[in-house]
Amino acid sequence: MDLSSLFDTPKPVIGVIHLLPLPTSPRWGSSLKEVIDRAEQEATALAAGGVHGIIVENFFDAPFTKERVDPAVVSSMSLIVHRVKQMVGIPVGINVLRNDGHSALAIASCVGAKFIRVNVLMGVMATDQGIIEGDAYKLLRYRRELGSDVKIFADVLVKHAQPISVPQIAAAVHDTVHRGLADAVILSGWATGHAPTSEDLKEAKIACGDTPLLVGSGATWDNVPQLMEYADGVIVSSSLKRNGQIQQAIDPIRVSRFVDAVRLDIANKKNKHIAEEEIRRSPPVSIG
Repeated sequence: MDLSSLFDTPKPVIGVIHLLPLPTSPRWGSSLKEVIDRAEQEATALAAGGVHGIIVENFFDAPFTKERVDPAVVSSMSLIVHRVKQMVGIPVGINVLRNDGHSALAIASCVGAKFIRVNVLMGVMATDQGIIEGDAYKLLRYRRELGSDVKIFADVLVKHAQPISVPQIAAAVHDTVHRGLADAVILSGWATGHAPTSEDLKEAKIACGDTPLLVGSGATWDNVPQLMEYADGVIVSSSLKRNGQIQQAIDPIRVSRFVDAVRLDIANKKNKHIAEEEIRRSPPVSIG
C-alpha cells in the first residue's frame, strides 16, 4: 500500500483521539454527549494542527476485554466516528481495544472510515487481558464478505504484551505482511508513551520491504527525526496532550509543534539528499 494514496503524503502524522469512557465501561460517566463533545474538540484540534489522519479508539474503557466488545461500545463508536468524519477532511481510522478487529472493521465499513488498527493480527501474545491469539484468517475473510477496502494496520509485538510465538521482530513482521496480509505494520515501544528503538525500527523496516512501517508509540517533536529515519509515518497521542499528560485533552499548539518538527525533518533530509546527489554528479577536480 502507498501511504500517499490514503493520506496525501508519504510520511503521515496520525493523531489519536482517546475517547472518554463509553457505555458499560467501569468509568462510564452516563453522558454520551460529553464523550462526543470531547471527541469533536480533539478532532478539530488535530485537524487544525495539521495531522494527516486520525485514529479513534476506546482508550479509557480499561480494563479491556480480549474478546468482542459490548454492542453498546460498537454503537457509540459508530456514532462518534461518523460525527468526527463530518468535521474533518482527513482520513479517519478506528482501533477497538483490546483486539476487536471485527467490530472495528464493521464500524469502519458502515461509516466510511479508511483504516483500522489491530493490536494482534498474527501470533500469540501474553497481555494484561490474558492470552490473545491473532485471527487474520477470520478478519481478512470478513473484510471480503463486507466488500470493504478498509486498510488493516497491524501491530507487531504490540506494547503491553509479551510474545509467546515468533519473538523476533523480523520474523514477526514477515508473518504479519506475507501471511497476515496486513496493509501496514506498526511498531511500538514496550508501553504507551515509550518509543521503539532505532535498531528495532531498522530491523522491522528491512523486513517490511515495500509495506509501510509506522511508529505506534512514544513519538515526540524531539525524537521524531530519529524515528522517521526508518519509519514511513507516525501514530501519536501522549505528546499532543496538554502538558504531555495522557488524561488531558489534545492541545492544538502541541499538535502544530509536532507536525512542524516532522515537516522540518522531511525538508532537511530532502535537502541533504539533493546536496549529496550534486556532489556525486560533480566532475572530479583536477590537481596540478
